[in-house]
Amino acid sequence: MDGDAVRQRANELPRQPGVYQFQDGETVVYVGKAVDIRDRVRSYADPRGQRIRRMVERADSIDYSVTDTETQALLLEANLIKRFQPRYNVRLKDDKSYPLVQLTDHEFPRIEITRDPNPEARARSDGGATAVSGPRVFGPFTKKTRVETVVKALRETYGVRGCSDHKFANRNRPCLDYDIGLCTAPCTAEIDRDSYVADVESVVRFFEGETGVLADPLRREMEEAAGNQEFERAANLRDKLDAVEGFHGGAGEAVATESDERAVDVLGVGLEGDSATVARLHSESGQLVDRERHAVTIPDESGETPAGAVLSAFVTQYYTERDLPDALLFSDRPDDREVLDWLESEGVSVRVPGAGREATLVDLALKNARRGASEPDALSALRDALGLDTVPRRIEGFDVSHAQGKHAVGSNVVFADGSADKSGYRRKKLDDRNDDYANMYDLVRWRADRAIEDRDDRPDPGLLLIDGGEGQLGAAREALRDAEWDVPAIALAKDEEIVVTSGGTHDWPNDADHLHVLQRVRDEAHRFAVQYHQTLRDDVSTELDNVPGIGPETRRKLLRRFGSVEGIRSASVAELRAVEGVGQKTAETIETRL
Repeated sequence: MDGDAVRQRANELPRQPGVYQFQDGETVVYVGKAVDIRDRVRSYADPRGQRIRRMVERADSIDYSVTDTETQALLLEANLIKRFQPRYNVRLKDDKSYPLVQLTDHEFPRIEITRDPNPEARARSDGGATAVSGPRVFGPFTKKTRVETVVKALRETYGVRGCSDHKFANRNRPCLDYDIGLCTAPCTAEIDRDSYVADVESVVRFFEGETGVLADPLRREMEEAAGNQEFERAANLRDKLDAVEGFHGGAGEAVATESDERAVDVLGVGLEGDSATVARLHSESGQLVDRERHAVTIPDESGETPAGAVLSAFVTQYYTERDLPDALLFSDRPDDREVLDWLESEGVSVRVPGAGREATLVDLALKNARRGASEPDALSALRDALGLDTVPRRIEGFDVSHAQGKHAVGSNVVFADGSADKSGYRRKKLDDRNDDYANMYDLVRWRADRAIEDRDDRPDPGLLLIDGGEGQLGAAREALRDAEWDVPAIALAKDEEIVVTSGGTHDWPNDADHLHVLQRVRDEAHRFAVQYHQTLRDDVSTELDNVPGIGPETRRKLLRRFGSVEGIRSASVAELRAVEGVGQKTAETIETRL
């Protein structure tokens, strides 16, 4: 785009707070926030820096989303940067995002908390909802626990369903949510559609700022409970009311003074070329309890990026599903005024100490950050050892588990920057068959298809790690080829600890840090698969519950020995008696009953 094209597009944009996206075809190359979208986008007609000039020249369209407040624009910007990883934004290398609340566009809309809303609801927003028609999305919000409390209170008051389409369809009686007062059961016509839609609109009014829609009935219920001397129930309702009244900022939050500060985070940044490292030290009640480092990508061709810009981007992207501390100590002051205003509104004290104990903590954070920016870590060593193009900051591990072909399952675990990210774990039930290669093909093909079809809300990994040897890796690579998903894959077999790649094998020293990274991923994938397999195996054991003399421990031993109820059924009395805890009488009873 040239300057005239930017000015023409800007004239079409609203004068409201929100987020704008410069796009190259379907690729988002830059995301920004603005108090006035039209004015901010117009400023790109005459960009001041080379990086922004190149970004504008590369873009061919500009999209936008309107939000209710500047804070929502700030948080939505962080979500979109994490989702699209735009080339020209400073980016923290993790995939967490702020929660949103979505009302679906079904005949009977469902309410849900999500970090990846319906694609139709991403492009536009109006009055706080990210879609003018169809699915309506509200947020983002900073504290998921508060959102969960409010959504539950809304469901208790208005009975909006939260179930999946599968559970909603073809029911002939209401589910448990109806019995406990969370849903009015439109699935079985316990409420007519007009009444249900009216309740949904009340929920919409709440998210658009009409707090009394929920606060007033909660207050009446609380006063009634107190009058009936149901003090525990009244206290629970009081806590809900506090969360509801504080949801839109009405209750406010006191700004912590230094004497009130229990949780303090110290952030220092080290810069080197097109990358940066932010070190975080965490203090509780004056005691240093945690330290960690995070890789940050600086936009290509950015020139000199100030530390304050890196810290501004880090703060909004890091504290997505983490509680903000009482205070933040910085090595450099964040250069984004809107970020500072947001922290102030959340009651966070911001300081850049120049002397004393706090300055010593900042110096320690700086030392950690500079070490991270200048020294190759285990992931960098892994990149070099495997000849990868980039550092595999995100690794996904895969394993399958079954018992002689029964209850076959697959696991998909995620490690980000060398640490387990359990929010990204997935598992899949596979077809029952005693074929590890076919099972691995199906598992990896399932992940690849979801990624290619944009049905997986997780970013693509930098590396896939298969638990197994050449056979399992071959099956995985075949699945990747068939799905046309271009992600490098390797395998790590147990016992020998030999790394298998498409070009050969690697026998790294036992003390190599990059080998330890792979071992952690492999072992966690194995643990997660076995855990799911055991869960499924135990779930089908209800027939054993009817056999006298068999308790939970004996049942587990029988299933571990024979793999399934079918295996137990085909066992002889002698084979059954070989299991610890099973005597002659119990073995004969099993044979008779099963």
